[in-house]
Amino acid sequence: MAAGGAVLLLPAWARLAWAHHGWSRFDQNRPLYLEGRAVEVRWRNPHAELVLERPEQLQLPADLKQRALPAQTAPVDGPALLAAAQLPRRADRRWTIELAPLTRMNAWQVPEIQPGTEVGVLGYTYFEEEGEAVLRAEYLFLGGRTYGMRSSPA
Repeated sequence: MAAGGAVLLLPAWARLAWAHHGWSRFDQNRPLYLEGRAVEVRWRNPHAELVLERPEQLQLPADLKQRALPAQTAPVDGPALLAAAQLPRRADRRWTIELAPLTRMNAWQVPEIQPGTEVGVLGYTYFEEEGEAVLRAEYLFLGGRTYGMRSSPA
């Protein structure tokens, strides 16, 4: 009986583990910038997530390097990340954006994103941009504000 129960729990655990990606799985030496419209939003743990549909002709914003960044508790060199930002090499129009856990989103007072909302993100994808089109957000640009996703506000 216990063995059967463990087998039944494994698929749920496996899905949860697959849905949550740690920072080490992402190429943090190559910050990428994406912007577009949220087409799906999942406001839940282990982290908020959205599907972003980017425009066909994505460009880096002219003001990206000068954007004000919030102080956060993790040691993040935000100005260096903004200066190094690139566009993705891959042409996927839809990207899954991994944000922060809900407790951190609440600490930043990020309003709950709704489908149709325009957002920008700076973050990291998998090494060599292999696999799914997933971006782990370091910064979220929403409604004229910037939110740090790695840690809570300082």
